[in-house]
Amino acid sequence: MKLSARLAVLIAIFAIGFVLSGGWAFKTLDTLKVNGPIYERIVQGKDLIADILPPPEYIIESYLLVLQLSRADDAGRQQALAERIRSLKRQFDERHDFWQKQALEPEMGRLLLDDAYRPAQEFYRLAFDELVQAVRSGDAGKVAGTMQRLDAAYETHRAAIDKVVVLATKRVETDEGAARTLIGRDTALLLGIMVLAMVAAVVMALLVARSITAPLRHAVKVARVVASGVLNSRIRVRYPDEPDQLLHALQEMNGSLQRIVGEVRSGADTIATATNEIARGNDDLSVRTERQASALQQTAAAMEQLTSTVRQNSDSARQANQLVQTAAQVAQRGGQAVSEVVQTMQSINTSSKKVVEIISVIDGIAFQTNILALNAAVEAARAGEQGRGFAVVASEVRNLAQRSAGAAKEIKALINDSVQQVEAGSTLVARAGSTMDEVVQSVERITGIMAEISAASAEQISGLEQINTAITEMDSTTQQNAALVEEAAAAASSLRTEAHKQAQIVGVFQLDGPASQLALPQAA
Repeated sequence: MKLSARLAVLIAIFAIGFVLSGGWAFKTLDTLKVNGPIYERIVQGKDLIADILPPPEYIIESYLLVLQLSRADDAGRQQALAERIRSLKRQFDERHDFWQKQALEPEMGRLLLDDAYRPAQEFYRLAFDELVQAVRSGDAGKVAGTMQRLDAAYETHRAAIDKVVVLATKRVETDEGAARTLIGRDTALLLGIMVLAMVAAVVMALLVARSITAPLRHAVKVARVVASGVLNSRIRVRYPDEPDQLLHALQEMNGSLQRIVGEVRSGADTIATATNEIARGNDDLSVRTERQASALQQTAAAMEQLTSTVRQNSDSARQANQLVQTAAQVAQRGGQAVSEVVQTMQSINTSSKKVVEIISVIDGIAFQTNILALNAAVEAARAGEQGRGFAVVASEVRNLAQRSAGAAKEIKALINDSVQQVEAGSTLVARAGSTMDEVVQSVERITGIMAEISAASAEQISGLEQINTAITEMDSTTQQNAALVEEAAAAASSLRTEAHKQAQIVGVFQLDGPASQLALPQAA
C-alpha cells in the first residue's frame, strides 16, 4: 500500500473517530441539557423533596411546631418541641448565611434576606422568649396572646416567601428558556465547529500528506534520474523538515557520486591513455626485440663461420709450424753440412762426387724450401691480415730458396772447375754457410712467428667460443624478452580493452554541461 493510501486510511479513521466522538458528545449533551432526561430527573427529585420536606428558609414547620407546643400539656413533650424548634432555627440561620453569600437579584435578595428574614427572626424570638415560658407556666391567656403575635409574624413571613416563590418561578422559567436557546444555538455552533474542524483536519491532513508524499515522489524522481546516469542535476530544498532533509541527503549523495564518478572517469581516461602508451611502447619494443633477435641470430651464424675459419687457420698454422720446424731441422742439417763442406773444402779435389751429392742435397733443400715458402705464402694469404707478416717471411724464404737453387746451379756449373777454383769454391762455400745461417735464423724466426700465430689462433678460438656462448645466451634472453614483450602487449591490450569498457560504463553518467533543475513541487 502506498504512503498516500495509508495516510488516506489514517485520515478516514480520524474522521470516523471524530464523527463518532462528536455524535457521542451530542448524545451526552442532549441527555444532560435543560429539560433533558437527566435534568428532568434531577428537577423531579428536587420537586419531590420540596413537596415532602419543608424548606429551611420557609418557617412553616416551625409554625406547626409552635401550634403543637401551644397545646402540649406534658413537660417532656414541651421540651422536645422546643428543641425541635431550636434545631429548625439553626437550619434557618445556616441557609440564611448561605443565601447571603449568593449573587441574587436585588428584589429577590431583599424579599428573601430582609422582608422574609425579619418576620422569621421575630417569630423565633417570640417562640423562645415568650411562648415557651407561657406554656411551661400554663398561662393560657399569655399563650393565646403570643400565638396571635406569632401568627402575624408568620403571615408577614409567608407573604414575603410567596413573592420570592413567584420571582424564583419566573427566574427558573426564564433561565430554562435561555438555557434551551443557548443549548440550541451552542449545539448548532458546536456542530458547525465540528464540521469546520473536521474539514480543517481533513484539509490539513491532505496538506501534510502532500507535504510528505510530494518530497518522497521528488526523491523517487531524483533517484530515477541518478539511476539513469544524470549526476549534474541540482536539487532545490525548500523547507528544513524531514522529507526535505531526505532531499538534502540525496543532494549530498548526488554530489558524492558526481565526485566519485568524476574521479573514476578521470582514472579510467588516465588508465586508457597509459595503456595506449604502454601498448605502443610494447609494440615498438617487440619490433626492436625481433630485430635484435634476428641480428643476434645473424651474428651467431657469422661468429660460427668466423670460428670455423679461425679454427681452420689454427690448423693450417699448426701444420705450417710443423713444416717450419721440419724446415728448421733441415736448415740446421744444411748448416752442419755447409760447415762440413767448409771443413772439407781442402779435400774437394778428391771428393768432387761428394760435392756433387752435397750440391744435389742443397738443390733439393732449396727446392723443398721453395715449396714450403709457397705453402707458407698460401697459408698467410688464408690468414688474411694476421698472416701478412708471415707472408713477408714466406716471401723472403722463397727468395732464399730461389737463391739457394741458383747457387746450387752455379756450384754445379762450377763443379767441373772445382779443382782449379778451390779458393773460389771455398769462398762460395763460406758464403753458402753464411747464407745457410741466415736461412736457419729466418726459419727460426718463422718458427716463432708460426708459434705466435698458432697461439693467437688458439686464443681467438677460445674468445670466439666465449663470444658464441654469450651470443647464444643473449639470443635466448632476447627470445625470452620477446615472449615477455608479447605477454606484456597482450596484457596491455586486455587492460586497454578493460579501461575502454570502464570508460564506457562511467561515460553513462552525465557530470558536465548545463545542470537540470529538479525543484521540489510547491506544497499547496
